[in-house]
Amino acid sequence: MSWNTIILGAGAAGMMCAIHAGPDTLVLDHAKNPGEKIRIAGGGRCNFTNIYASPENFLSENPHFCKSALSRYTQWDFIELVQKHGIPYHEKTLGQLFCDNSSKDIIQMLLAEMRDAGAELRLKTSIQSVSKTDAGFAVETERDGKRETLHCRNLVIATGGKSIPKMGATGLAYDIAQQFGLNVLETRAGLVPFTFPDGRFKPLSGVAHPVRATANHTSFDEALLFTHRGLSGPSMLQISSYWRESQPIAVNFFPEKDIFEALKARRKSDGRKNIATVLGYELPAKLADHFASELKLTGNLADQSDAQLRALSDALTNWQVTPAGTEGYRTAEVTLGGIDTDALSSKTMEAKTVPGLYAIGEAVDVTGWLGGYNFQWAWSSGFAAGTAIRAKSL
Repeated sequence: MSWNTIILGAGAAGMMCAIHAGPDTLVLDHAKNPGEKIRIAGGGRCNFTNIYASPENFLSENPHFCKSALSRYTQWDFIELVQKHGIPYHEKTLGQLFCDNSSKDIIQMLLAEMRDAGAELRLKTSIQSVSKTDAGFAVETERDGKRETLHCRNLVIATGGKSIPKMGATGLAYDIAQQFGLNVLETRAGLVPFTFPDGRFKPLSGVAHPVRATANHTSFDEALLFTHRGLSGPSMLQISSYWRESQPIAVNFFPEKDIFEALKARRKSDGRKNIATVLGYELPAKLADHFASELKLTGNLADQSDAQLRALSDALTNWQVTPAGTEGYRTAEVTLGGIDTDALSSKTMEAKTVPGLYAIGEAVDVTGWLGGYNFQWAWSSGFAAGTAIRAKSL
């Protein structure tokens, strides 16, 4: 069978591409259902974009690459699509938009748009091999034990990265890219919790506090969450994309407050109280007890000199920890690195040296911050490739 376009992967980017690529389009996926990462995103409500999305919210070896796609299909374009389908949504924090009801609303919206566009979807179909032909590409598939070779003029790699293998994630995108001579940059788990095998934070598991986390000269002001394995929460997930092995992370537990002056003031009003007790007024009780033990704090607050309070405040505003590692692809929300953007056109997402081959979404070396940015890259890159294919086919 022959198609104008075959898209490998029925995720966010693949489905968006299918909507815009034209009617003679086939989407293949080995999963039982389309958009599985959409379904689980945002606790089942899908943080589908961010109203503040801009190129500055993305990591890449080439930070300029994402600008073209993001400017031609913006967060406002996707919001308009959501509104067109009557999907109720709300802003949670920091521009993050979530469905009021269920992430399935987004999946159904994309499927409806694909049907209207004349695109076909085949699930439970594995990719056995891909090869170049004189007319384009040949894709050998297997479904229900039967093999079939499909032909197409345009082939789109939209199979994502390695994150969350239990959802079926593999390195297929990178294998295909390398097969056709495209460079693939080192991949790492991104937006992922940190681990400390010594279990030092188990007593604090479940405790959260707003902080400023810093690594590699980059900072995020969001919540930190202690877990039985280590450190998580939005601030830690964000900073994990910038962190490298053996590097320390600096945490400021009072980014918006002069804790030294606050403790000095409390020394006048609560001087007779134990310093650990007073610290519990500024931090969750368990966390205050942890620091009291770690910093060997003793005596009443009135007994502490300015120098001692200054040392305490410095420890609380520049707490240094070095994780042993991260939880890896098992729980990572995204994969950093991937198909080198130097191999692709930033306008069309087409491979420069392989006409008709496109790469979009998470498979490409463009990774967004936590908060809907990665979905926006999926929509924007999928639109860029889809509209380029359609224009070429007219």
